[in-house]
Amino acid sequence: MNTLLEVSGVTVSFDGFRAINNLSFQIADAELRAVIGPNGAGKTTFMDIVTGKTRPDTGHILWGEKSQSLKGLSEARIAQAGIGRKFQKPTVFEEQTVQENLMMALRKNRAPLAVLFFKPSTSDFARVEDLAAQIGLSDALLQVSGALSHGQKQWLEIGMLLAQEPRLLLVDEPAAGMTLAEREKTTAILVEAAKTRAVVVVEHDMEFVRRLNCKVTVLHEGAVLAEGSLDHVTQNQDVIDVYLGR
Repeated sequence: MNTLLEVSGVTVSFDGFRAINNLSFQIADAELRAVIGPNGAGKTTFMDIVTGKTRPDTGHILWGEKSQSLKGLSEARIAQAGIGRKFQKPTVFEEQTVQENLMMALRKNRAPLAVLFFKPSTSDFARVEDLAAQIGLSDALLQVSGALSHGQKQWLEIGMLLAQEPRLLLVDEPAAGMTLAEREKTTAILVEAAKTRAVVVVEHDMEFVRRLNCKVTVLHEGAVLAEGSLDHVTQNQDVIDVYLGR
């Protein structure tokens, strides 16, 4: 298995508080991983350092086959390198249709003139239809995005990220506020996406994590406390003490 992202010995402090403490983490090319941990464990900060939003004090963040260092790169450069992030609250263009949202997200020349004179080709429309099918919104292509349910907006945003063809997708609490049926659909979307890229899901909901059926990394006080299957980590006494015992 080729390592796609390697985080080693990373530390981040805010005003003396260590949010990330000598953290090491690896994920392979096409792998699904869940990251869990109590509030304040460093889950969001971990995503912030990978995407360039927060600069680490020490350590290395290496990316891709050439082990390119992501330290010091801007958020835009890191996104261009192939790392996509979905925040907890969906951000879609509410006035635009599902089709228009997906079309705008396609990986294209982003120069101002190119954007201004962009005319979708037949292959662009085909790609958008394919993305809509992946996220279960084929029937809603011409619907205005503001009219979608909470779950459907989440799927649309995942589709918009997939349109950019990232090699790593970071997803923050995708199951929050969803119905059971929507959560099952979200599981299927993420499992399918992880067949062709790395997907890291930060989640509180243990039932959702169980459905993902993947390796789990448990964070505590900014470091990895345990790693393995959900059954393996939930039987770990340290995990029980800091997480499940609460």
